[in-house]
Amino acid sequence: MRIVKDAAERKNEILDVAEELFTQKGFDDTSTNDIINVIGIARGTLYHHFKSKEEILDAVIERLEGQLLTTAKTIATDKSIPVLQRFTMTIMALNVDTTLGQEVIKQVHRPQNALLHQKMQNRLIAEVVPIVGNLISEGVSLGIFNTKHPIEAAEMVMIYSNVAFDDMMELTEEEIMGKVQAFIYHTERVLGAKQGILVEVIMPIFLKEINK
Repeated sequence: MRIVKDAAERKNEILDVAEELFTQKGFDDTSTNDIINVIGIARGTLYHHFKSKEEILDAVIERLEGQLLTTAKTIATDKSIPVLQRFTMTIMALNVDTTLGQEVIKQVHRPQNALLHQKMQNRLIAEVVPIVGNLISEGVSLGIFNTKHPIEAAEMVMIYSNVAFDDMMELTEEEIMGKVQAFIYHTERVLGAKQGILVEVIMPIFLKEINK
């Protein structure tokens, strides 16, 4: 018996299977035939929702970003966590450390996917800046930060961190630590924070990433 699913359900099913295959086999070694065979749908059904494997990848990235943003928002609004920790945890929540996430990072850093990479970064920055800006405003009200431009400060920090730590897999431990120290130093100045105040909340998180 042929099972008919609505468009949203079928689209999510395709993405679920694509994510699983990208994780198991990698994007390059996964074909649209693989996806079709696992689901058991006609080729026309797949192409009704996605015109190419690259379009599927774009949708996988967009869904992954949505999950990361949901986590970041949950952390940012949890007042049981001190604002400094929330500030750091919110930024770090955007890092992808799953097998799927690493495969996505690998693909978007290819020269032919430069536009996809830019699109991914733009979406994240546009969504995250207001979240981080609110945290900075809260920090200002508590006397932890001192800036008259919290949204712009958030934008500078996010763009800086996004570029500096965009592909840490390619960096040595020494290079990562150098970037972390510079990130802390400059972020404290952008936020008008006391020198060294972010070290104890940021450094342990990066050390944990390095020692994985």
